[in-house]
Amino acid sequence: MRLSTKGRYAVMAMADLARREHEAARAVALADIAARQEISLSYLEQLFARLRRRGLVKSARGPGGGYRLARSAEVTTIAEIVHAVDEPLRATRCTAGKGCMIKGERCLTHDLWADLGDRIEDYLASVSLADVVGGRLRRAA
Repeated sequence: MRLSTKGRYAVMAMADLARREHEAARAVALADIAARQEISLSYLEQLFARLRRRGLVKSARGPGGGYRLARSAEVTTIAEIVHAVDEPLRATRCTAGKGCMIKGERCLTHDLWADLGDRIEDYLASVSLADVVGGRLRRAA
């Protein structure tokens, strides 16, 4: 299972936005996020359009314009960010209602991969943007 570039970049950009939002009285420009995170500005524009449609960010136009979080980092989960820009995370190759085998049956390991996907989903839903920004995910050395 692999998290797509869209999902990874969206989380990186949202974490940057959450960190900078408290430092500045104005909205954060996408160009600044793009430079700090080394992500293409045009790619970020596409991602933030999706994030805005899903109600995770608010945009401000004009001088001093840019983006702000629509809600606090404490209540915004990583799963929400990934789902806003990506397809649902799946570890199986089965399509909805149909298995991955030629005759439409589930493969022998389907339950294993489905359980893994559920655990990943649960973990990402349990982690807030504030947890990421606050460094509360570091493993003990």
